[in-house]
Amino acid sequence: MAAKKKAPRRILVLDVGGSHVKLRVGEHGPQRFVSGPKMSPGAMVKGVRKLVTPADYDAVSIGYPGLVVRGRIAAEPFNLGAGWVGFDFEAALGKPVRVINDAAMQAVGSYAGGRMLFLGLGTGMGATLVLDGIVEPMEFGHLPYKHGRTYEQYVGQRGMDRLGKRRWRKEVAEVVERLRYALEVEYVVLGGGNARLLKELPKKAHLGANSNAMKGGRIIWEGSGSPLVLHPKYHKRVVARRK
Repeated sequence: MAAKKKAPRRILVLDVGGSHVKLRVGEHGPQRFVSGPKMSPGAMVKGVRKLVTPADYDAVSIGYPGLVVRGRIAAEPFNLGAGWVGFDFEAALGKPVRVINDAAMQAVGSYAGGRMLFLGLGTGMGATLVLDGIVEPMEFGHLPYKHGRTYEQYVGQRGMDRLGKRRWRKEVAEVVERLRYALEVEYVVLGGGNARLLKELPKKAHLGANSNAMKGGRIIWEGSGSPLVLHPKYHKRVVARRK
């Protein structure tokens, strides 16, 4: 009988955002560097290599701000440069790599069992469902919401810039309420850089920590071979504490 493979111990976690790339290896970090609308995957790798080398880590988790299907980037990002689809991250970074949607990675780190919806409020709007340990990244942000605009155009950064913070907060509360009822989740976690700007949290919503993305990047290397199926110890946690 073959010996069970152990999860890599030193995980390089990359949280790729529209303004910065954040990274962490074990307890070292986090560190960051500027991304922006012209950043290609090759440019990102160069930025990573300035801070760490393959000798510093055993495996890599990438939280990507766009569509990921079966562990592969399936569409170019809205807020970065081109060339991400088909890019060989394992060759570029020199170690095994798991890619997951960035909102999904933070959702995994925020999960406390049961049925959870995660919404990331930042440059855009990321969304992920976690249902009893099964992670389901969603693309709500680009769906029509109202007045010919998408959800992201109301609760993402452009929505805040257009509406002002007061009206933006009301839109966030309405979006959370609609999605919570439609998806029948037990609780909602609000993450992303702009979540901290909310003065009051909607019913059954909780504020997530951006550091949970780094935590999620480590968790997806535990358990099964898929980053979308969590180790049982994570989905058996008691959700009752979230009231």
